[in-house]
Amino acid sequence: MSRMVIRGGLAAVRPPPRSATQDDLPDPAALIAALPLPLAVIDAANRFTCANTAAEHFFGHSLGQLRHLALTDVLAADCPLFLLIAQVRASGITVSDHDLTLSGPRLERTCIAVQAALLAESTGSVLLTFHDSSGARALDRQLAYRGAARSVAGMAAILAHEVKNPLSGIRGAAQLLEPTLPPRDRELAVLIRDEADRIRDLVDRMEEFGDKPIVRGPVNIHRVLGHVRRIAETGFAAHLRIVEQYDPSLPAVSGNRDQLVQVLLNLVKNAAEALTEGDAIDGEITLITRFDHGPRLMVAGAGQPVALPLVVAVRDNGPGISDDIRPHLFEPFITTRRTGSGLGLSLVAKIIGDHGGLIEVESRPGRTEFRLRLPRQPDCPDDDPG
Repeated sequence: MSRMVIRGGLAAVRPPPRSATQDDLPDPAALIAALPLPLAVIDAANRFTCANTAAEHFFGHSLGQLRHLALTDVLAADCPLFLLIAQVRASGITVSDHDLTLSGPRLERTCIAVQAALLAESTGSVLLTFHDSSGARALDRQLAYRGAARSVAGMAAILAHEVKNPLSGIRGAAQLLEPTLPPRDRELAVLIRDEADRIRDLVDRMEEFGDKPIVRGPVNIHRVLGHVRRIAETGFAAHLRIVEQYDPSLPAVSGNRDQLVQVLLNLVKNAAEALTEGDAIDGEITLITRFDHGPRLMVAGAGQPVALPLVVAVRDNGPGISDDIRPHLFEPFITTRRTGSGLGLSLVAKIIGDHGGLIEVESRPGRTEFRLRLPRQPDCPDDDPG
């Protein structure tokens, strides 16, 4: 209702406040383009007819390129997404699926959730929405690894007190008895001493899981990789080919040089052992660095999410990691080797977690890749010493 306002004895009519109309709302196309989730529409022949900006990044093609492509051009024919689309067209209802792997000539996505809905306005057309949950999964795993590391640290503290002290006495007694024994019994004394040393070394390794503060600074990761490569080529990987695929413009990592050497040396050694035990022909280890706008992680004391744009990867062409081991790969005491303690990868995950980073692994026969995502050193020249 209009309101009456008296001005100078004359009655004036003031119009009511104008309410929002359809013309005031944003263009629907602009809203779709701004959505952070990849969204695409395919027609009855599974050809792209529409895609927002996020979908362009997801598939690695611009909208102009996608309009000349079909799903079969970007995804393998046995991709489970095709069954999902067929189910939507047959039932006419919205269907969702999770933990899908979408792979093709230029696409490799894991842990993808997809929702598909039929568009009533166009026969056979399907609206597809994609959600990449791999980053969240990696973060969940990282938190689990850190919890497991704390458990190992607590166990190590108990063992150091309850085991190492009497172990030293056992070893000392065996060492004193050794010269007084006949040769056959002397071997048993040596066995006691060696086994005591092995248990002590295991407890020492477990103590490394303690929550000790790390001294961080700018680290040139290429110098770290160069040092690791020299150690590998003069020792355990002398029979293998090591390839470098580096981004030379990569800025400095915010980290501890010695601990990063320990992490990468462990990963390269694991790759070499996998190639050796798997009898791989033309065994090859690839060291990779690249800049990638990856996930942001909340780090204690940071106050805001920290970007992890620096990717360092170790890849091998070995037999791959079995499906039953892969989900537990970074848990303590999990190993596939007879002489392994199962602490190496757990310690790797713990160190990377202490750096505020993430560790990911992808594996299939002929290709296993351990990928580290690390923070960059703030306001640091690219050629800082490592």
